Amino acid sequence: MKNTNYINKIINSDCRENIKNLESNSIDLFLSDIPYGINLDAWDVLHKNTNSALLGSSPAQSGKSGFKKRGKPLNGWNNADRKIGQEYYQWCLTWTKDLFPIMKPGSSLFIFGARRTLHRAILAMEDSGFILRDVLSWKKQNAHHRAQRLSIVLEKRELKEEAKKWEGWRLGNLAPIYEPIAWFFKPYDITITDNILDFEVGAMNTSINSKYKADDTNLLNFWFDKNEQRYHEAQKPLSITKYLIELVTKKGQIVLDTFVGSGTTAVAAKTLGRNYIGFEIDKNYAQIAQQRLESINQEKIYIDSHMSFQYSLLK
Repeated sequence: MKNTNYINKIINSDCRENIKNLESNSIDLFLSDIPYGINLDAWDVLHKNTNSALLGSSPAQSGKSGFKKRGKPLNGWNNADRKIGQEYYQWCLTWTKDLFPIMKPGSSLFIFGARRTLHRAILAMEDSGFILRDVLSWKKQNAHHRAQRLSIVLEKRELKEEAKKWEGWRLGNLAPIYEPIAWFFKPYDITITDNILDFEVGAMNTSINSKYKADDTNLLNFWFDKNEQRYHEAQKPLSITKYLIELVTKKGQIVLDTFVGSGTTAVAAKTLGRNYIGFEIDKNYAQIAQQRLESINQEKIYIDSHMSFQYSLLK
């Protein structure tokens, strides 16, 4: 079987070279925090637009401004600016078209995305055959308001009168307190109930809501645990990943993440008794993901041996 080469492994490779090798109608859930195409870092620059300031920095970004790297300005003043979204859509198609055949009919797909580029990923998914079920909102515990004060910018230009006129105004956006999660499913040929009986996917397990202190709405309130270690600048909380996995899969089913990063999806799947397949193009993050998975084994071995020791004392 084709999946045996990938099951419960982190593959350090470009997912686009491997997705087509997986078995048809074999994946129960696709869950991935895909690159957003918003120039977060070099791996997130998914367009041909060149700009001398891209990913650079400036004196205005130093100190407590909250800026680390300069993204591409949203000016839209030339053709290269306006093509960024279209090029991101084309990049998404390079993997969504091969994703469709391997998903089970009725299976769910969750994609984390950026508010201003997710619609391009949605179009790519729809054009590859998937149906958009909903767009969930992950409400974060906090968010930085990185909008610059216009008065300060003008003061640095020594335009005192103009600075006074624009007091209280800012350049940028409101604080990004939520992130969208697009929820798709692969179409099925029969009724949803018959499809569930045939493929065991397509329903929701809302009985887990009390476990995760969630409700039946599409607003998800999750955050990092106090001792949860951060490995990746785009890392998502383990809790929301586990919730999404338990919401639509049963134990023993397969969870696929083609952009696994530091391995949160794989860790969540393994912890919950699901099988996982993970692809990560960056060697360093692939190693981190593998180490996190191995630590689960070590923890289980310790717990099992500790319980066996206590049981022997009782005997």
